[in-house]
Order: sequence, then structure tokens, then C-alpha cells
Amino acid sequence: MLDVRRMQMLRAVVTSGSVTAAAARLGYTPSAVSQQIAVLEKEARTPLLERVGRGVRPTAAGLMLTEYADVIGRQVAEAETALVDLLEGRTGRLAVRYFATAGAALVAPAVAKVRAEHPGVQVELKLVDYEDSLPDVKEGRADLALVVRPSEEAGPDGVRLVRLLDDPYLAVLPKGHPLAGRRTVSLADLAEEPWVGSEWPGPCLDAQLLACEAAGFRPRFVVDSGDYATAQGFVAAGLGVSLVPRLGLGSRHPGVVVREVRGPEPVRSIFAVVREGAPQSPALRSFLGALRDAGGAT
Repeated sequence: MLDVRRMQMLRAVVTSGSVTAAAARLGYTPSAVSQQIAVLEKEARTPLLERVGRGVRPTAAGLMLTEYADVIGRQVAEAETALVDLLEGRTGRLAVRYFATAGAALVAPAVAKVRAEHPGVQVELKLVDYEDSLPDVKEGRADLALVVRPSEEAGPDGVRLVRLLDDPYLAVLPKGHPLAGRRTVSLADLAEEPWVGSEWPGPCLDAQLLACEAAGFRPRFVVDSGDYATAQGFVAAGLGVSLVPRLGLGSRHPGVVVREVRGPEPVRSIFAVVREGAPQSPALRSFLGALRDAGGAT
């Protein structure tokens, strides 16, 4: 196999016209350059230079390798520049997995910050269920994911959890409900109510059930909506009461009232997940910082 460094020495000799001039340019002794050219000729199995007076000129094989060495030199220089741009956050790709209710409050400002600070970085967003995003981070298909997990539970091996915020659940009641006149609602006051489910089984529903268990009851779900907007519609129609996280309220249905919950307050904890031990690019650090800022302001 041809040695690329020796090809660059050959290029220096050919472009300068002599071994002595090439040695002075490269910072070697003439004998060292001559030895390397001799080794390259053995690798090529043909002479690459021929003497002309006090100088040298390339053979056909030497000229061809010089042309390739020039191309390789330019490509190496381009690779070095591209590497510096990547390491300094001027280029690259940032793959992010997120769930719907985290989009507007957390992801949007983080994307805006990265685009302002690292305009050459492509941010790839993918909306997924939070249960599905951990494997993407752990296996390197994503750089960061937003997930809901119990606040006291450690993350799985291979990832690091960064706590962003605790998102409290609020009581959604029909207008005219006896509890609607209160500023806050005790969770136990909802024990005998029919409930409209707003969550599918998973950590978000678990946060509701654990709080209800602490208040001494298990909610009686009469209908499941699977999304927060539909849950509000069912509540407005008088089918029951519901709990919806603050980030999930969005536009409030005109037929409901929303009250804070106490005794205890149901809360879901939102985390950013990154790969443990993976080098963090400037864009990833910027994105993570913006998520923390957005979480603190929520």
C-alpha cells in the first residue's frame, strides 16, 4: 500500500524541482527525503524520479502519483477544516426525541437558541412516545430525548438523566361543579367523582394513581380520552372530572374550570436524557442549557 506521507514528500520534490529544496521546505535533511522516496518507489515498484542536471523530474508514474498526492492533500485540508467546524459547533446534526406536550414549552425555545447560536447545525426533531425514546439515545440514534420518569427513580445504565421540571396536574371540572368555586381542590374531594382518563398507561398515569393512593382512594374512570383536549371536552359535557398536567392544558375549553390540587399534589417529572460518557457537542450543550432555562421558567 502506498504511504500518503511519502506521496506528499514526492509532491514536494516534484513541485520544488530538487530533493534539497523539498527538504528545506519540509524541514528534513536531503538524505532523509531521498530515503523516503526510495521506500515509496519500492512500494510503487517503479522509479518515480529521474535526475536532470542538478535536479530531478518525475517519471510518468511519479507525475501520476504527484497529481493524486495533490488531491489527497486538498482533501485532508478540507477534512481538518470540517472537523474543526464540527467540534466548534458550526456544523453537524442534533437528533432530538420529544413528546407532544413538551414541544411548545421546552423544545421550541431550545431549537430557537441552537439555530441562533449554531446556524450551521441541523436539528432533527422526532415526536415519539417517551417510553420509546430511551433506546434511541442509548443506542446512538438520538443525541437527546425528553422523558417522564418517577422523580426518585435512577435512569437505566448507559444514559444520564437531567431533571428539567416538575409538571403539576391540575383538576379540570365542569363549569357549575360544586368544587368550581374553590381556589384549590383537595384530591380526596374527587374520590367519589367519575373520572375522565387523560393518560395512557405509563409514568404519567402512574403519577396520578400514586397521588390518589396517597389520598386514600383509587379513581373510578368512566371514559378514557388518551389526549388532554378530548379530556376537557368530555369534562365539559359533564361525563366526569379529570387531571391534566399544566403543560398539557393548552387552550382551555370554555365549558371547564381549572383548579390547583392539594393533599397531595400529583406531579410528573420531566427529564432530558443524554448518553452517558458521550462527548457533548457545543450545540447539544446549548440545547440542554435552553431546556433547563425553559424548565425553570415554566
